[in-house]
Amino acid sequence: MKRRVRRYAWLMGTCLVLFAGSLPVYYVFGVGWALLMCVVAMVIPPFAAIIGNISDPRDPEDHDALYGPNAER
Repeated sequence: MKRRVRRYAWLMGTCLVLFAGSLPVYYVFGVGWALLMCVVAMVIPPFAAIIGNISDPRDPEDHDALYGPNAER
């Protein structure tokens, strides 16, 4: 479970850094780069949710999957 939380936290942290960093980038480099950073930050959360919900096949305590290597048989 720790690996899943860590992956999600890294992705969402990257999202927040991109979003918050777009304001200084706007003043230094212009609107285009700031908008690009915001668009990338907008795309990350759905992928973070998907990646955060993938079970870890190497973790024996991660048995909340209905299908796959950690599914209860």
